[in-house]
Amino acid sequence: MLILEGFQAGLSWLTILKKRQKFRAAFFNFNPIKMSRIKEADIKKLLKNPGIVRNRLKIEAARANASAFLITKEEFGSFKNYIWQFTEFKTIYSSRKAGAPAVTRTKESDLMSKDLKKRGFKFVGSTICYAFMQAVGMVADHDPGCFLKKQKA
Repeated sequence: MLILEGFQAGLSWLTILKKRQKFRAAFFNFNPIKMSRIKEADIKKLLKNPGIVRNRLKIEAARANASAFLITKEEFGSFKNYIWQFTEFKTIYSSRKAGAPAVTRTKESDLMSKDLKKRGFKFVGSTICYAFMQAVGMVADHDPGCFLKKQKA
C-alpha cells in the first residue's frame, strides 16, 4: 500500500486504482524480496510498461522501499509492529465537522515520514504517509456525511 501511495504522488488516486492489477503483475505481486532484487535491466522494462506509472524515480523508490521494508520488518518482527507505533497501536478517530477541510498531514504522519526516510524509504513525505494511514485504517477521519463514518456510529 505504501508503494502505491508513492506512485500516486502528483496523480489522481483513480489513475492508480485503474492500474493496480498491472502494478501487481509488474512488481511480483508486491513481494518485497523479489522487488528488492530489481536490476537496471528490469527498470528499463518497467519504464516501457504502459500499465504502470513510468517514472524512473518512483520505480527506483519501489525497489529501495522493498529493501528498507525487509530490514525494518526484521528489526521489529513485522512491519505492522513498526508502522502502528506511530498511532500507539490504535486507530485515530477524527471529530471533523461536516464540510471542514480535509486533513492532509498530522504530527503522527510527520514522525512516520521522518523515520521512514531515515530508514531509506523514498516517496514517503508526510502527506503520502497520511494517505497511507487512512488507507490501512490507522486513521478514520471520514466526513460526517460519509457512509463509512455512519457505519462506525
